[in-house]
Amino acid sequence: MTNPGGEPGSNRERGEIDELRHRVGALEGGARPQTAGHPWRTTGSVLLILFAALLSVLAVVAVWANSIVRDTNRYVATVGPLASDPDVQQAVTNRVTDVVLARINVDALVKELQDAVSERGVPPRAAQLVGNLEKPIKNGLEQLVGRTTERVVSSSAFETVWVDANRSVHSALDKALTGSSDSAVSLKGNQVAIDVGPLVAKVKQRLVDAGLGVAAKIPDVQTDFVVFQSDDLGEVKTYLRVLQIMGAWLPFIALLVAAAGVYTATNRRHALIGAGLAVFAAMVLLGIALTVFRDVYLDHLPPEVSQAAAGTVYDALIKFLRAGVRALGAVALITAAGAFLCGPSRIAVHIRAGCTRSIRALRGVAASAGLRLGAVGRFVHRFKRWIGAAILLVAVIVLFTWSYPTTMVVVWTTVIVLVGFAIREFLDDDSATPSGTASGSAAG
Repeated sequence: MTNPGGEPGSNRERGEIDELRHRVGALEGGARPQTAGHPWRTTGSVLLILFAALLSVLAVVAVWANSIVRDTNRYVATVGPLASDPDVQQAVTNRVTDVVLARINVDALVKELQDAVSERGVPPRAAQLVGNLEKPIKNGLEQLVGRTTERVVSSSAFETVWVDANRSVHSALDKALTGSSDSAVSLKGNQVAIDVGPLVAKVKQRLVDAGLGVAAKIPDVQTDFVVFQSDDLGEVKTYLRVLQIMGAWLPFIALLVAAAGVYTATNRRHALIGAGLAVFAAMVLLGIALTVFRDVYLDHLPPEVSQAAAGTVYDALIKFLRAGVRALGAVALITAAGAFLCGPSRIAVHIRAGCTRSIRALRGVAASAGLRLGAVGRFVHRFKRWIGAAILLVAVIVLFTWSYPTTMVVVWTTVIVLVGFAIREFLDDDSATPSGTASGSAAG
């Protein structure tokens, strides 16, 4: 029904016509060719977006470096599981075994056996045979020390010692990265090493308890287990130090640069899609680079270093870096998809129209069952845009204030945002406004 002026008689009808006009305008605007306008704006926008993508790579690495140096719990969560890794245990076992055997003089041990045999009045020829047992004694000694060390390293006590030691020396990691440390974590030449000397003492006591008295003569030693090794460690240390200092600021700088690139563009929605895809591509390239660098790093290790253990340590150290890469890539891809679905393309329009029809049908079913939105429906209809902006703002705040968001955090945040928009659409109903009822009565 219409009033005498020919205008629709209800607020719902006026709202539907306004919505149709808006969609037609959007479709026409999308089909209309862009004017030449200001080409420098497009160029500037592209450059800013590319720069933001580069900054996003540095930001992810900076946050990771900052967390490793500053966050003790994060560091322990990174290196703690290494204590139970078979490859790391085997590498530590081999290292400690070599140190212990190097401190046991097999020749002196054989000489002691010969003297003992001679003192007991054994014939000289039999005493001479004892000297030929040097190789079997050495092999047996290696097996004894190896088994004893393996039991120490694979015990739960070692896991406790490993975690407690790493937690207590975490404060020295900053000095280790700057190359000035005298603690259990140190930077020596091109290596980051952890002193596993206390394990030698434990193995020594186990050997003495097993009856190998000569092990009591093993002196206290300091021996290193290499966590990371690279010929370019000096440069890596400098870069990590810079990124660690800038870790708190780079994410905000990257976001501001990306926002400036979108704001500068002549078509901001297209620019937002481009920014999301650029950051997503940057994260994909960073993920590939981490994988390639792993192979290069392992190929350049000395032959005596266990590649299996080195690969495990590398994977542990960059575990949270990979998680950050995936999380930011998910945010970028979801942002680009959201900007696309807000556009005038046929696919986007069909998706939005389908969702709207489904929600309105559900609302119609609820209304037929007696639901009356009343003032709530009028409020949501009036402030619909502001409510949508508030939902997005809360999602952004959650992602930025979450200590270390993962991909699942991003996915669930997106799901909650979509649910929020669905609820907003469900509550958007002005059919029960007093003016709408009065107009309908007058028209009737």
